[in-house]
Amino acid sequence: MRYAGGLLLVAAAIALPSSAAEQGALPPCPGAAERAKVVLLVDLTAGRTLCERAGDVPFLPASMTKVMTALVVFELIDAGKLDEAQVVTIRPETAQRWAGKGTTLNLKPGEQVTIGELLMGTTVVSANDASVALAEAAMGSTEAFIAQMNAKARELGMTKSRFATPSGFPDGGATIVTARDMVRLGQALIGRHPKLYRRYIGKKTMIWHGQTLTSHDPFAGVLPGADGIKTGHTFAAGFNFLGAVEREGRRLVLVVGGARTETDRANAARDMAEWGYAEWTAQPFLTPQSVVGAARVQGGAAREVRLAPPRAFPLALPKDYHGKVSGRILYQGPLNAPLAKGQQVAVLRIETPGLPSYDLPLVTTSAVAAAGPIDRLVNGLLGLFE
Repeated sequence: MRYAGGLLLVAAAIALPSSAAEQGALPPCPGAAERAKVVLLVDLTAGRTLCERAGDVPFLPASMTKVMTALVVFELIDAGKLDEAQVVTIRPETAQRWAGKGTTLNLKPGEQVTIGELLMGTTVVSANDASVALAEAAMGSTEAFIAQMNAKARELGMTKSRFATPSGFPDGGATIVTARDMVRLGQALIGRHPKLYRRYIGKKTMIWHGQTLTSHDPFAGVLPGADGIKTGHTFAAGFNFLGAVEREGRRLVLVVGGARTETDRANAARDMAEWGYAEWTAQPFLTPQSVVGAARVQGGAAREVRLAPPRAFPLALPKDYHGKVSGRILYQGPLNAPLAKGQQVAVLRIETPGLPSYDLPLVTTSAVAAAGPIDRLVNGLLGLFE
């Protein structure tokens, strides 16, 4: 199967569990990234990691925790369970407990604010009191909200992260994340809730009680195509950032963790983003119409089902890379019917010599019903000739 740029994809179905992707060597991250303990740059559009250091090592997120707070609230809003215009009365105990604790909106006991205002305070100025008040308004208590944060983390496959607060305020290390998990979180925020994402993420300022409050985001209003997402800082965590940039339809997401200074964080993030666009190219590669092979089906009305990617994936390669590109279909098989159309059942392992291989999802192009009596008879007879 030939694609733009003369790249050849060789697809061979292998009915085996997918093992860890073979490791080659990613290019080193740009120099400024050396000033952070954790760095990860992912091309979300292509589904490929471009550079990383300590991508799976747990670290303290500080206020990057508020990204999960925002996601839970976005989900409730889009599900019709919460309204941005809903008025919330600030509990006296909440106002008193969080008065003067880090960045705040200085919420007063009994003050009335909207869900939208609390969201903006959480995402733009990183107000701790706003995030806690938001959690209480959304689910009745911070305990219930935190449980939902962790449930959402499990749903997203954030297997090495856990949350113990909606704010990210120091909690003795109970809240930890990894860079790879944070990229998954950022991807969900962008992909599931694009309208709310544009409304609340990447804003440089917020007007509150007649004053202009400013974000610490090193991307907002500075880097072309950048739209956030969230900073974090405590003495123990250092300076952290989950950032996103989109240029010409190509979306990059990056994580900087444990930088020593705010300047180091900003320089690392900006250099990584610019490097990702300057040193990597993206060519048209796969589309949902790209049937790359088939998987065997057991107990179905059909004996196999064709596989294709669920969306378009360009091919991201380092600038001036000339190696051969190939792919292998991996799945645990045979698959058991029934199967729904669009169900992810396999991965396409993309192999580029000298670089780490990586996996792209594959879904069924049609539904496969469970076999009826005649189907089982025919399949049994055909099996005799294999």
